[in-house]
Amino acid sequence: MAAARRISTLLSRSFPSASPSLLRSLGRESSRARGISRFSTAAVVEEPIIPPVQISYTKNLINGQFVDAASGKTFPVYDPRTAEVIANVAEGDAEDIDHAVATARKAFDEGPWPKMTPYERSRIMLRAADLIEKNMEELAALETWNNGKPYVQSLKSEVPMVVRLLHYYAGWADKIHGLTVPGDGNYHIQTLHEPIGVAGQIVPWNFPVLLFTWKVAPALACGNTIVLKSAEQTPLTALYVAKLFHEAGLPPGVLNVVSGYGPTAGAALASHMDVDKLSFTGHCDTGKIVQELAAKSNLKPVTLELGGKSPFIIFDDADVDQAVELAHFALFYNQGQCCCAGSRTYVHERVYDEFVEKAKARAMRRIVGDPFKNGVEQGPQIDPEQFQKVLRYIRSGIESNATLQCGGDRLGNRGYFVQPTVFSDVKDDMLIAQDEIFGPVQSILKFKETDDVIRRANKTRFGLAAGVFTKSADTANTMMRALRAGTVWINCYDVFDAAIPFGGYKLSGIGREKGIYSLNAYLQVKAVVQPVKNPAWL
Repeated sequence: MAAARRISTLLSRSFPSASPSLLRSLGRESSRARGISRFSTAAVVEEPIIPPVQISYTKNLINGQFVDAASGKTFPVYDPRTAEVIANVAEGDAEDIDHAVATARKAFDEGPWPKMTPYERSRIMLRAADLIEKNMEELAALETWNNGKPYVQSLKSEVPMVVRLLHYYAGWADKIHGLTVPGDGNYHIQTLHEPIGVAGQIVPWNFPVLLFTWKVAPALACGNTIVLKSAEQTPLTALYVAKLFHEAGLPPGVLNVVSGYGPTAGAALASHMDVDKLSFTGHCDTGKIVQELAAKSNLKPVTLELGGKSPFIIFDDADVDQAVELAHFALFYNQGQCCCAGSRTYVHERVYDEFVEKAKARAMRRIVGDPFKNGVEQGPQIDPEQFQKVLRYIRSGIESNATLQCGGDRLGNRGYFVQPTVFSDVKDDMLIAQDEIFGPVQSILKFKETDDVIRRANKTRFGLAAGVFTKSADTANTMMRALRAGTVWINCYDVFDAAIPFGGYKLSGIGREKGIYSLNAYLQVKAVVQPVKNPAWL
């Protein structure tokens, strides 16, 4: 029962009802998912709901002002429900990055932000959090429109976490300090924790506003200035939130946002000689390029939060119904577009057949459709590239002789919707068990012995996260220490908190986001030593 309550709490945090006011504005005060056929094209062929939000900010934000790209170019931003253009956004490139970095450098060297008392910095961050909370429905609608994730997920889970993160790091701003260090000899020794300078930050498209905050909040708390490049697929909420920061009193030049493509704007930021620190979240291959560019320029330190192929391991003492629901959530959350998705579902042979049947049934009940419609659990994939990538991996699974239990194709003929897909009889050497699919594709593997599943779970290029489902404390303790992953969830999954560090082993990255650990990435430690004459004590 305790495990059931934990699962219920976890799911309710992520999929609660939308607010009554927005439901009224969307005309959706009807019962759950009225008119939606589960796992059918009916959910996606209806005319899409018009979001109750205006797109107001499409230019780059530099030095507190919205400005066109230096080239005058724009690029289209799409609604993944329909593949239609919803805005044209300023296309920043190397010249815009130069402008933004010069602005951030001046704001750091000459401006008030790093010289401001930490308490004053924290008050500005708290005011920004208040403004985000005040505009939560509009921000959530913009996030869903641009990204395709369910509106209730944006409104009830992700935007509130943005507010919580800002509260958390605002609280840290006046608690960052050095130490007094005892030494050998008549010396006074102390350490100073100083802001690192201009931070370059590159965020992905799967959690645009949330990961914007993961990076911006600790950097600001430490007194740094920022140049942030948003993902070209999802630039809208970064510009919106940055505007709210300036309304809260953030000085010009402290937070600059440039929209643009990776090979142009992203590469220029990573290789810039006047950027002191770089933080990147995205694909492993891109992370390698980012690190190389940083090293070849000024050897700036880099934090990388990259991909994963996380095991979710279900032991034979598990309540199968609970395990099915949690494994389903671990994989299908956010259309499967989650770096820590539990994408290798290992199930003990004693409960394997029962689990597969129930996992199939749960996937068949999954409601796919317009993410603004109440009751929808799964929206479209982000863009045609990701959509086709998911379908290619599904074909690979079929060709590798994994058993396709359900799904396996697109849903509808408009937008980027994919059927919830479940494979059984998956082997470790299949691509669907090795590569990060980043889509709604569950691969179920069988195991017999604990030592064997530990070996198989760790035999991967990645090490971002893992899940364990068991009633045994001994098994849980064994697994949490044996699994080589940055996060291990026991009888839960995707539980995030502002204070919980997040990052990976191996190709899953370098460093940690969130919690106290992320502050270290935005600080320099300086040792100060001076002689003391006739000290009363040492």
